[in-house]
Amino acid sequence: MTDGAIIAARNLTYRYRQEDPRPVLNAVNLDVAPGDFLLITGRSGSGKSTLCRTFNGLIPHFYGGVLEGDLFVDGRPIRQTAVADLFDRVAMAFQNPDAQLFCRSVEQEIVFGLESLGIAPQALEERLKAALDGVGIDRLRHHRPQDLSGGEKQLVLIAALLALRPRVLVLDEPFANLDPVHVLRIRGLLRKLHAGGCAIVVCEHRLPRVVPDATRMVVVHRGRIAADGDPRQILARADADWGLEPPLATRLGVAMGLDPPPRTIDALGTVPPQEGLLEKLEPQLPEAVFKPDRKPVLTVDHLCSRVAGRRLLEEIGFSLYPGECLAIVGSNGAGKTTLLRHLMGLQRPSSGCIRIDGRDIRPMPVSEIAGEMGLAFQNPDNQFFRFSVEQEIRVGPEALNRLDKDWITELMARFQLEGHRSKAPYRLSGGEKKRVAFASALAARPRVLALDEPTAGQDFEFRRNLRTFLHRMQAGGQAIIIVTHDLTFAERTAGRWLLMAGGRLLADGRPDRIMADRTLMARAGLEATDRFLLKQLWQKGGSRA
Repeated sequence: MTDGAIIAARNLTYRYRQEDPRPVLNAVNLDVAPGDFLLITGRSGSGKSTLCRTFNGLIPHFYGGVLEGDLFVDGRPIRQTAVADLFDRVAMAFQNPDAQLFCRSVEQEIVFGLESLGIAPQALEERLKAALDGVGIDRLRHHRPQDLSGGEKQLVLIAALLALRPRVLVLDEPFANLDPVHVLRIRGLLRKLHAGGCAIVVCEHRLPRVVPDATRMVVVHRGRIAADGDPRQILARADADWGLEPPLATRLGVAMGLDPPPRTIDALGTVPPQEGLLEKLEPQLPEAVFKPDRKPVLTVDHLCSRVAGRRLLEEIGFSLYPGECLAIVGSNGAGKTTLLRHLMGLQRPSSGCIRIDGRDIRPMPVSEIAGEMGLAFQNPDNQFFRFSVEQEIRVGPEALNRLDKDWITELMARFQLEGHRSKAPYRLSGGEKKRVAFASALAARPRVLALDEPTAGQDFEFRRNLRTFLHRMQAGGQAIIIVTHDLTFAERTAGRWLLMAGGRLLADGRPDRIMADRTLMARAGLEATDRFLLKQLWQKGGSRA
């Protein structure tokens, strides 16, 4: 074990079940030192989350399975150390925050861990306030975590872990459900903790959010450590089999022969515009679809929603046409998921109207609406209730008497689920669960497909394949709604955005026009994509030249 390492893995091999033909982790050797800001990345299902679960003893003490080799935390062997004894050493935020939030208020969630450690009341109150203020959620102090948006839940969980002041903080896809403002806030907190001696471990697919801060990068591929070192050097020579998408600035730097390649767009400020290079490295952007000769498949008119005197949605109105892909974007708590729930009939409006193919959905039961609106939830666990992946995908069309076996087979292949056909969906990785949810939403061939945070927890290859699949569905007339914080995916996939803030619709138009309005973007708590920022940067450089 390396001197000073907090976590040390030696020839670590793990199977969730004895009969599994291939181990999830295979002869892993890894040290985590106090000075590390470690980014762990790789394809979905490569073993990243499993590796992190060994760091705090959840494997083997909670998940069971077959563990070979050794892992030490502060020199203590993990097999002989209870999870409770590691509580203040290694704190971990799961990919799904619902798995860790169970108290009746945000304050209680944060206090629970501190009370378990026996923190004195005065110190406890100081840590509580520091955590709430640091993450920027003091306004949520007395709210029920179960009533919050997915992104807000993630912030609560991070605050609870920060209050523990662990030696190692492990975050699994921490930015997946966060808007840019909160991403920047959490990144700042992590840098501060790292400077104070806390080791940071982040599992993440979307590399631009972590690469600028990481001091070290590990690529996990097929259960093994494929690369370990400086992020810039690894990304400059990344193997295509690893399924990574380096930040745009890094890809441009490699193409231009810059050594070391830059990590951020700002670092390209002194580089003259490179004609045609951006178009070569980035996919073609979609065109807006507007067909005035066709009737809209979905119409939302003056939609308002209030609960207990609190405004959730205010005067929302838009139409969606066959073959159109629409992205709904906005900060955490803007009302995006609430709007989706109204479109599905899971919540009913206070006033206004929603029509599908001209039919008012107010008198329609949810089961009938579900046949026309296919929804993949932000948290897939909330929609699973069958014992196998295949059963889960078939249940909707079977209930609606719309089962098409060839279509089910195509969906299983498209979402890379053939090898998981008989597995329980709850036993899959976070990214694999998402794929099951997408296939289930499409299985009954709905008029409108709605995806809530579809790229959260997904690797680059899947995001690229999903984009291609959605474009193909559009060409066949499928109407699509995407709710996302991933503006890069939204820019590449949807030719039209709805911008929301505070339950209101701020803008409806092309992505480039919305991002060009800095005041509007700031009001919505969003930042423009790297592609848009680079084009602006190079346009300014070209004009000066």
